[in-house]
Amino acid sequence: MTGGPSLLARWEAVGRPFAHLPHWAAGLVLALLAAAMIWSAAASVQVDRTERAANPVAAKLASKPPSTAISDLKDGDFALYARIAARVTGGEDYYGAALDEQRRDNYPTRPFVAVRQPTLAWLQASIGINGVRLIEAALALACLVALQLRLGPLVSLPERLAGIVILTLGGAAVAAPIAGLVHELWAGLWLTLALLIYRPERWWPALIAAAMALAVRELAVPFVLLWLAVALVTRRWAEAGALTALLALFAGGMGLHYLAVSAEGLPGDRASQGWDGLAGYGLPLMALCRLTGLVFLPMMIAAPLAILPLVGWASLGGRIGLFAPMWFAGLFTMVALFARPENFYWVQIGLPAYGIGLAFAPRALFELGRSFAGRS
Repeated sequence: MTGGPSLLARWEAVGRPFAHLPHWAAGLVLALLAAAMIWSAAASVQVDRTERAANPVAAKLASKPPSTAISDLKDGDFALYARIAARVTGGEDYYGAALDEQRRDNYPTRPFVAVRQPTLAWLQASIGINGVRLIEAALALACLVALQLRLGPLVSLPERLAGIVILTLGGAAVAAPIAGLVHELWAGLWLTLALLIYRPERWWPALIAAAMALAVRELAVPFVLLWLAVALVTRRWAEAGALTALLALFAGGMGLHYLAVSAEGLPGDRASQGWDGLAGYGLPLMALCRLTGLVFLPMMIAAPLAILPLVGWASLGGRIGLFAPMWFAGLFTMVALFARPENFYWVQIGLPAYGIGLAFAPRALFELGRSFAGRS
């Protein structure tokens, strides 16, 4: 049982929040948005230049995903993951192969989270890298269906069509030969599906989707923690219990991962530089410009546009209009605080879900403008 009206229930009763803001609040939101968009251009360009100078190979791959066969990859993360997958497919133990390959390419192996969870490599060994891509393609299609079912009552037909186009473009990343190697792409698709298929009366499919993301990338934890917080606030005890169990299972799996990495460690293994980059919000904005269709626009134009999906999601109201912006804002804050510039790909955990919000941004701006003008 859920008890009396919760904060979320009262929020959902408001409907589209931007349409009900008082004059001064709408003006404040518009002013903050304008300031953020102006600031974003310079901040993103600065971070982009810093990252490209420090890591030109990764920057090139991010800006233009390679169309060559995986076997032609020679350097960088994708080449590393491809070699590990090949060795595990050949029958080698994942941890021995992964640490050996990371040492060979001078990648850090300490702390243990510098070594990726083995799940994706095991899956690649079972069904092949292209098999993983097929699952990701099916996920992208499932997200398209879920988008229509979930948001149909909340948005207009033009907004739904725009959402379809944006999600299709975002899901097109699965067509790249490297798609089956990208841990963040796998996790991002599952979390997008979890966001779109959640129903208060039928939440367990979304829980399974979130678990599939956690199994491959620990960066999915904030999504589950936020979901748990919402479940506790709304007194949905069965849902909160299932989420707690999932997090406990994940913690146990990471404990085993720690032991396995430690067992293969050597005294001279390289340690990571740490995750305290404090690069600021220019970093996640730069990442959005590289990892979405905004890559085809100059950074000075793309960065301000990258802010608008957050406004679009917030304008929907209800649970999804609260949960989605909080998740994205938390993800971007995590990247801003902890990621180094070369870790910009962490943002892909929130894709392609984040980009869908751009379809809702025009009406959000219109509603803010009407509220500022004092019209109902």
